[in-house]
Amino acid sequence: MWNQPATEVAIPLGLAATDELLMTVSQLSGKPIADALTLERGRLVDMMLDSHTWLHGKKFGLYGDPDFVMGLTRFLLELGCEPTVILSHNANKRWQKAMKKMLDASPYGRDSEVFINCDLWHFRSLMFTRQPDFMIGNSYGKFIQRDTLAKGKAFEVPLIRLGFPLFDRHHLHRQTTWGYEGAMNIVTTLVNAVLEKLDSDTSQLGKTDYSFDLVR
Repeated sequence: MWNQPATEVAIPLGLAATDELLMTVSQLSGKPIADALTLERGRLVDMMLDSHTWLHGKKFGLYGDPDFVMGLTRFLLELGCEPTVILSHNANKRWQKAMKKMLDASPYGRDSEVFINCDLWHFRSLMFTRQPDFMIGNSYGKFIQRDTLAKGKAFEVPLIRLGFPLFDRHHLHRQTTWGYEGAMNIVTTLVNAVLEKLDSDTSQLGKTDYSFDLVR
């Protein structure tokens, strides 16, 4: 309106998005990126490499607000995860088109479906038909997890709590998801959910405990 230059960046969720924000701020300010942030980035990359074995190829269904879901989807692709079902009830067609473009550009996103103007009842149906390994979202997903479990343990889709609101677990709302530190929190949450399920699935003595290891 006032013919002023403006720079548009995505929310800093994940490695690449945080890189883009910091590089943009550095270019606009003429100041270098702080050494402390460079070290923090190195720790994140190290964590991503450590956890890649367990996260690569894991399928996720996720739901939430458009900006958060887009940022999280991008980070899942960076981790080698497959976001097979993506739903945002308040997103528009422009967002859906941008999501599909991002997913099509990655080998991990080509089997993904993106839904807008749909509610969690629709997402519940998708958990039964697509059967991802995990779902990611707010506290309301616990009812969907319970419904999938009711069909049988083999059909359960565990909930990983990321997003808003989170009110059935204490203090998760204080855990940042932005920046390199937030990305480290997300990696920790995701990979430990995978390992928790692995232990749960291999805990029967003499039957499934062939992979019940102490060191992961």
